[in-house]
Amino acid sequence: MASMTELLDSPDPVIAVVGATDHPTKYGGIIYRDLKAKGYRVLAVNPGRSEVDGDRCWPSLADLPEAPTIVDIVVPPARTLRVLAECTELGYRNVWIQPGAADEAVRSYVAASDLNALIDACIMVRARTRS
Repeated sequence: MASMTELLDSPDPVIAVVGATDHPTKYGGIIYRDLKAKGYRVLAVNPGRSEVDGDRCWPSLADLPEAPTIVDIVVPPARTLRVLAECTELGYRNVWIQPGAADEAVRSYVAASDLNALIDACIMVRARTRS
């Protein structure tokens, strides 16, 4: 399985940001805008929003118009577990779990699964500007 960094560098990856928001100081918004500004195709996922940064926002991963290359998770650990279960159900194997989105239950779930996961690494640090 390709590493998350390799997936970021692949041609035209699609990144679903779970927890995307317009709130200017929350990481779900900061990460969404950063990836978008770097030229990545990003899909906002947040059941409490219809739009993020002027883009459509979907209530769940199951509602997305296409399968993401990477699911980037920016929610509290209790919600992360539900997102991981949804990823497993949908066959989305590549999950990037942002710092603060994991606890021991999340780590145990990942260890027992067949998910290709990166935990506690910030996607903004690894993502390059795309041209």
